[in-house]
Amino acid sequence: MTVAVTGATGQLGRLTIARLKSLLPAGGIVALARNPGKAADLGVEARAFDYDRPETLAAALPGVERLLLISSSELGKRAGQHRAVIEAAKAAGVGQIVYTSLLHADRSPLSLAEEHVATEAMLAESGIPYAVLRNGWYAENYTGAIPAALAHGALIGAAGEGRISAAARADYAEAAALVLAGEGHLGKAYELAGDEGWTLAGLAAELSAQSGRAIPYRDLSQADYAAALTGAGLPEGLAAAIASWDAGAAQGALFDDSRTLSRLIGRPTATLAEVVAEVVAEAVRDAL
Repeated sequence: MTVAVTGATGQLGRLTIARLKSLLPAGGIVALARNPGKAADLGVEARAFDYDRPETLAAALPGVERLLLISSSELGKRAGQHRAVIEAAKAAGVGQIVYTSLLHADRSPLSLAEEHVATEAMLAESGIPYAVLRNGWYAENYTGAIPAALAHGALIGAAGEGRISAAARADYAEAAALVLAGEGHLGKAYELAGDEGWTLAGLAAELSAQSGRAIPYRDLSQADYAAALTGAGLPEGLAAAIASWDAGAAQGALFDDSRTLSRLIGRPTATLAEVVAEVVAEAVRDAL
């Protein structure tokens, strides 16, 4: 069996391939990347795969029986890019597709949902057997703000008291590898999220405990949070989108208590304390 992973040099792609190598022979794994040279350290075959060159995609898929379609990172372009991949997979005779979607995509209020719902519809129309991994928020989406919180003495956001069932990126990667390499998953849509739901105030409290400093959470309005992100150097469009996702979290868009992810990977997902400890330890190393 030959499996291939799109976006293989991205953070999720790299972790997924590492896990796949523990499940399958490396010779049966293909890394698909815009720049295959960046995949040289993955230890598997790498092929050029550029979403923006749809006419070239099918040529990269001969022999691939199962394809993990990791959603594109280019918001607003995803639907067209995903359609090109699905059409190329069909032309190349790929037998199965596993797609990384969004938690509760079919009813999510987040702006991200539209392109995921469109892609799920494309898969259903393609005739290719498929499975959907509706990934919740990566814990790293929030722990990435820890260095700034330590530098400025506060964690900011606009999520109010919304509970966020985030999981570590490695947990989602393990699920992707297991579904891609396993059996019995076709036709299913898995709602994947962390075992525990925490608030941003809870994140700030955990950061305070582990850093030995008082790091409060300051809840801002959506507009003020967007302005703060813009002031920190983010493009206005991205800042507005991130602030809107926090506002969605305040309404419960990022919460799920089904524990589907931990059942799928056969172990508890990483805890808040664990993901914070990893970032705090890295911040300490960087400061030395």
